[in-house]
Amino acid sequence: MADMGWDRGTASSAMSFGEFFGAAMVPLLGWMMDRWGIRRVALPGIAAFAICLMLLGFTPRSLPIFVLLFSMAWISGAIQCPLAYTKAIAGWFDRRRGLALGIALAGVGLGAMIIPQIAQALITRVGWRGAYVSLGILMFVIAFPAVALFIREPRAGEGEHQAAAAGNSRGFTAGEAVRTARFWLMAPAFFLVAMALLGFSGHIVPLLTDRGLSPAAATATFGLLGLATLTGRVVTGFLVDRIFAPYVAAAFWFASIAGFTLLLRGTGLLPAVGVVAVGLGLGAEVDMLAFLNSRYFGQRAFGQLYGILFMCFSLGGACGRSLDGILFDRAGSYTPALIGSAAALVIAVGLLSRLGAYVYPVEYRIETALRPEPA
Repeated sequence: MADMGWDRGTASSAMSFGEFFGAAMVPLLGWMMDRWGIRRVALPGIAAFAICLMLLGFTPRSLPIFVLLFSMAWISGAIQCPLAYTKAIAGWFDRRRGLALGIALAGVGLGAMIIPQIAQALITRVGWRGAYVSLGILMFVIAFPAVALFIREPRAGEGEHQAAAAGNSRGFTAGEAVRTARFWLMAPAFFLVAMALLGFSGHIVPLLTDRGLSPAAATATFGLLGLATLTGRVVTGFLVDRIFAPYVAAAFWFASIAGFTLLLRGTGLLPAVGVVAVGLGLGAEVDMLAFLNSRYFGQRAFGQLYGILFMCFSLGGACGRSLDGILFDRAGSYTPALIGSAAALVIAVGLLSRLGAYVYPVEYRIETALRPEPA
């Protein structure tokens, strides 16, 4: 923003424009992974995403070109959304699916905690352009071998299902699922959650600098969001294997509402506590989405359905980020955005409370599957 001379509404809207394109790609990617497998789709996507991140470092002083390059990054980056990893995990785990999803997707929180510090250090040393190039290289070096060597779907008899191949064929088709009331409760609920939590998270550092923190101190405080998200992922995963998932979601999202209140009114250390509370709520979104998708719609079209629901989630984040920036420019503060975010979470909790009992609860247990039949 400082280098290009853009205000917050312009910058956040430009980023959201690219996010819309990336979100629109996720259902197609889900269908491709259901059809061809995870690695055949994910590995070329990692390479493309790395290249697009590096290209952002060469952005000229042109808003249309920045939007184009950012859109390319979001389209290629859509392959790196949790779709591939949640699809693999949901296939491997049943009884401990929530905890497995929470641990794996804690990587998102770990990244949110570490990458801003790396980015800030790179910006100080080589500028924001060099930082994009460096982050693209770093992402490829870590992600490509990890996916190539360790990510695959289970074969028959592997995982927590008695017969994974049979277990993964159970469930709704995408067409059947989108005609159910449950789908139309989940889709807007996660749209609103992303609008509130993901959308506003992009404005936390500017809010903190408005409160007098230096950019370095604000970035360090933002790192607490990643730590809280990481914690929220694991705790959420542990709890949903034992407690009805919509109840767990409600508890974490109400914690985020309290966090918005602290960001709105708090002074001293209270805004940092608010950041932590928002991060806890972020720990109960994409893993919660994957868990509910598998429990209500099964495994048959998991990738395609998760892709559609994640598209709704991503569109919510894009709308929230852009809307929050516009509201700030018009009101001169983040008060309307914070109040609106809290209201969106209340509505989301109400929608999920209408889902009812799981359609596909835990069916197979390892110890049961392996125990011989009595003589």
